[in-house]
Amino acid sequence: MDPTTRIKDRALAEGFDAVGITTAEIGVREQARLDAFVSGGEHGEMAWMADTLARRRDPRVLWPEARSVIVCAANYGPDHDPIDDLEQSDRGAIAVYARNKDYHDLLKKRLKRLARWMHQELGAEVKVFIDTAPVLEKPLATRAGIGWQGKHTNLVSREWGSWLFLGEVFTTLELTPAAPEVDHCGSCRRCLDVCPTDAFPTPYTLDARRCISYLTIEHKGPIPAEFREAIGNRIYGCDDCLAVCPWNKFAARTEEVAFVARDDLTLPLLTELVALDDTGFRDRFRGSPIKRTGRDRFVRNELIALGNSGDACAISLVEALLDDASPLVRGMAVWALARLGPARLAHHDTQRANETDDHVRAEWRTALGEPR
Repeated sequence: MDPTTRIKDRALAEGFDAVGITTAEIGVREQARLDAFVSGGEHGEMAWMADTLARRRDPRVLWPEARSVIVCAANYGPDHDPIDDLEQSDRGAIAVYARNKDYHDLLKKRLKRLARWMHQELGAEVKVFIDTAPVLEKPLATRAGIGWQGKHTNLVSREWGSWLFLGEVFTTLELTPAAPEVDHCGSCRRCLDVCPTDAFPTPYTLDARRCISYLTIEHKGPIPAEFREAIGNRIYGCDDCLAVCPWNKFAARTEEVAFVARDDLTLPLLTELVALDDTGFRDRFRGSPIKRTGRDRFVRNELIALGNSGDACAISLVEALLDDASPLVRGMAVWALARLGPARLAHHDTQRANETDDHVRAEWRTALGEPR
């Protein structure tokens, strides 16, 4: 067999569900989209997008010797529609990809085994990348024939729907590229219409600053008040635009044990997680991508979800966080208490009077109906 076929067969044997090969370039249209995303500030606080722009625009800037890219994909399809999880307001909705092991660890090991085999069997120089590196994965996956970027900017596959993890092996080998996948979105706009925060200014563009996934995972400060109610019970990420895609009718539940949702990460009780201290948070989410957000941001998300829950039984838990060490947590506790038990605010004049953080003082003023 020729090297291209051998590599694809080997990638599938390593446990990937789909594999495609393309040249080491992302295309002029995708470069323009990336430029507009960054120049318009739509990347928010993700400064690394701007800092690594040149390498993201051109894989050969990242590695000048690269000639081909092997794009490997792994299915993480859920066993139910995650949209249904939004109806349980007393429980936290966690993005499907984060309900078990951190996929980076598993996929990187597979990619390294594939790269090692390529070096030993084909004499190829290789480099392995996954989404922590400055690689524009979705355009590469489109060029490699695995899927196409839908109107929500995420990858869609005719075979696997919305649920694919991606990783790449760059190589110096001149391999036979696949035909790029064409766009099959047609006139459908379900992904655009379902977004609760209107994060898509136009089809095929995303303003991350309005995206719940960005706000609950990447955003480090207080989540703007205009988005809090729309967040609902989502405590880590959001799957709405992925879940409503009609191409999911071809999706299948993942067979990878590491991607099957853990029981304790499938709709956990909000009241159970909001009281976690740093040690408890680290223990609970060891090995999970959630751990990277840190305890304070996660509890911030929990408090927003509790504020949206209407559960008066959670008032005492929220009150306990009014004097938390983190101003991020204190501020969201004020907001949540104003939603769950506004009459209780008057009982906490001491916390309010002793508050040193400008943001938290502003939350108090808003909660009490005073000018900010």
